Amino acid sequence: MSFDLKKLYEGFRDADTVLNLAEQIKQLAVDLPEPMQVMEVCGGHTHTIMKFGLKQLLPDNIDFIHGPGCPVCVMPKERIDHAAALASQPNVILVTLGDMIRVPGSKGSLAQYRAQGCDIRPIYDPLDCLTIAIDNPDKDVVFFAIGFETSTPMTAILIELAEQRQVNNLYFHINHVLVPPAIDVVMADPAVKVNAFIGPSHVSVIEGAKIYRSVVEKYQTPVVVAGFEPVDVMESILRLTKQRVAGVAELDVQYTRAVTEEGNTVAQAAVKRCFDIRDSFRWRGLGPIANSALQLNEKYRHRDAEIKFAQILPMTPIDDHKACQCGDILRGLAKPKDCKVFGRGCTPQTPLGSCMVSSEGACNAYFRYRGVK
Repeated sequence: MSFDLKKLYEGFRDADTVLNLAEQIKQLAVDLPEPMQVMEVCGGHTHTIMKFGLKQLLPDNIDFIHGPGCPVCVMPKERIDHAAALASQPNVILVTLGDMIRVPGSKGSLAQYRAQGCDIRPIYDPLDCLTIAIDNPDKDVVFFAIGFETSTPMTAILIELAEQRQVNNLYFHINHVLVPPAIDVVMADPAVKVNAFIGPSHVSVIEGAKIYRSVVEKYQTPVVVAGFEPVDVMESILRLTKQRVAGVAELDVQYTRAVTEEGNTVAQAAVKRCFDIRDSFRWRGLGPIANSALQLNEKYRHRDAEIKFAQILPMTPIDDHKACQCGDILRGLAKPKDCKVFGRGCTPQTPLGSCMVSSEGACNAYFRYRGVK
């Protein structure tokens, strides 16, 4: 069976479909018992909402609260300082994903360290680390690994390939974090009024929709796992509205073309072979969260950069710039325009905080699409 992929893709942006869904939501929202505060956990959803002006299509009693689902945004300054300290070593090549290069640490960004002569290489495919390490046998190559459950399997595959091929100069600084513990922290804050969630779709492709079942049951809050296109988001809002009007809380999957209940069990197995859960990990804006991140397990501990280079890595927590409200934004307590330096002292060209740097950050979305009505 064949189909027109371009036509299918455009269908998820069809204006008539979006407007029809918006009208259904408006009619149903009249019966909402209280305003619906929807947290879209993933920054990809935030950008869709802003780019296509979806908030403007919804009634006043439905609003979006932006969540901590951007791996670059939640990285605390001391972890970025780790990367800078590693890159400053004369025999080290630091490799990381693109957005991390521009996030400011306490002493500058990796881009600034690179300009000063440090060997820092941004990549888009983690497997490039193997080639870099093989081509530079006299150097220690450190992969500064970031990401939620979505990107963790690729790091696991890279670890196993390095072991199989005996690439012994490749090390890993692991910063992989987990979505459910962050949601628990958000919901534990009485100042946050979230009563519905749009679940991250790419995370769910790997881990399955099952990881949000505890959120639904513990907080009696509906979760709909949504795709990233405008029709996906609007259909998910409609499904959430129906649940709130009916007074029920259920786990629902709108993104059925990619997400199942169980997820990708092969990818999950790869992660289990390489990683253990950390006791605690400090998130930017959220603070230390128990069991919210991964670390290399005992089998691969000899590749752990935090152990090999422990003496040069700063351990003291470092707060954000006093004028920056990234922490409040990541906790759902503020929106980018509430920040006094948004669009003034803080822009994508001169970012003060991580939410403006990352292509998935809420501040970046508000700035990029500020002309959208």
